[in-house]
Amino acid sequence: MDISKAPNPRKLQLCRTYFLTGFAFLPFVWAINVCWFFAEAFRKPAYPEQSQIKRYVIYSAIGTLLWTIALITWIVIFQTNRAAWGATADYISFIIPLGSA
Repeated sequence: MDISKAPNPRKLQLCRTYFLTGFAFLPFVWAINVCWFFAEAFRKPAYPEQSQIKRYVIYSAIGTLLWTIALITWIVIFQTNRAAWGATADYISFIIPLGSA
């Protein structure tokens, strides 16, 4: 999507919409928000809406980072303890791997 052709108030509205959508347990939307609006927030000449866009981009980056850390932590804990958790791990697994049980 090319946001460079959009007027500045529309860019702010779109950035805010993506930021709020990320709260619906969709951290990927926050990552997209950072990618699309980073240049708009930090590299373009100053304009009135830029400070708000910058704030949404920073908060989106923080949210993406926190979700990434939480997800990696859960994956490591689950993968290292799956066999020890027995039936409980089987109930929350989509694919039950072969191995020690």
